[in-house]
Amino acid sequence: MSHGPAQDKPQVIYLDNNATTRVAPEVLEEMLPFLSDYYGNPSSMHSFGGKVGGKINQARERVAAALSCDPREIVFTSCGTESDNTALHSAVSARPDKRHIVTTRVEHPAVLNYVKLLEQQGYSVTWLPVDKHGRLDLEHVREAIRADTAVVSVMWANNESGTIFPVREIGAMCREKGVPFHTDAVQAVGKIPVNLKELPCDYLALSGHKIHAPKGIGALYVRKGMLFKPFMIGGHQERGRRGGTENAASIIGLGKAMELAAAGIQDENTRVKALRDRLEKGLIGVIPEALINGDPVNRLPNTLSIAFKYIEGEAMLLLLDQFGICASSGSACTSGSLEPSHVLRAMGVPFTYAHGSLRFSLSRYTTEAEIDTVVRELPKIVARLRAMSPFSADSETEGQHKAVAACAVERSTE
Repeated sequence: MSHGPAQDKPQVIYLDNNATTRVAPEVLEEMLPFLSDYYGNPSSMHSFGGKVGGKINQARERVAAALSCDPREIVFTSCGTESDNTALHSAVSARPDKRHIVTTRVEHPAVLNYVKLLEQQGYSVTWLPVDKHGRLDLEHVREAIRADTAVVSVMWANNESGTIFPVREIGAMCREKGVPFHTDAVQAVGKIPVNLKELPCDYLALSGHKIHAPKGIGALYVRKGMLFKPFMIGGHQERGRRGGTENAASIIGLGKAMELAAAGIQDENTRVKALRDRLEKGLIGVIPEALINGDPVNRLPNTLSIAFKYIEGEAMLLLLDQFGICASSGSACTSGSLEPSHVLRAMGVPFTYAHGSLRFSLSRYTTEAEIDTVVRELPKIVARLRAMSPFSADSETEGQHKAVAACAVERSTE
């Protein structure tokens, strides 16, 4: 008897690409020989290992070309989290006399929790607020930078709302004041143009599994001339900047994925964006009391965060799953908390909307037929849940309790 996964390919409408992406066929094809035939250690002196080392060098060149930087400025890591952690660790370790950090309230946990750890260790932190559309005020950034600031860390684009931040202007402020600037570009790379010749940036983090490369591979850009303190201590790999035998096949896959991403930027910002807009208009046009989270204009072309009043996000996801539709929720219902995400809280989204938020994130593989299926099915799901959970519009507390009750009812029917 076989205990392996089912062989039939699942029929899914996958709209959760900000969480992870499928590995592109071209990426897998390029990786496979280095998972089977060419298994040598790239650090070995023999030509068998040297072939692997040569492909890693090619991957580094491909990543650098996509970012418009020098290949020597690229450090391969295990993921976006390691890249973010490494950048912040390096920035504060290289300037131990600087004990202040500037970041935002809506960062990914890879930055948010690392900065909180530094705060516990005695660093002072300025947590920059955002407005109701998730936007930063540049004057707040300017006022926050001090003589003892060790690093400014602002994400390029938010993973939940899709709002894009003015990183070029922030980088210029930091350069003027002589303060290192780090940006988490995990969601930006592959979706909007990234040109490090034009961006005054010292550290930039990216992750492979957001751009159709495998999980477990990332990269960190470190501007030439920056003081650098390794986070991973070990051998001579990555020019002494990240110890550990290289994840060769995944590095090679990342290189190919970056090449494909650079070539697909126009499609991302035309066809994919048009599909996102079709989804938004289709839902807003037929579902009452719906709200778009994030900047309505300056956001990622693939991302739609939409909230429905007095509906539990997890309940919607469970019902969408019956149609093979994959999305994400802004709710923390699964953790037993009544609190929505820290991003939606920071934006001041009303509780009765925030708890019923869904994030749809498209990719190059998304089709018009898939979008039309969501537009057809989700309004019926919202209507069904609202019918199950009557509420008083002028009672916020009652609405909260009934939203949770709806979530519990849906769990019981799984």
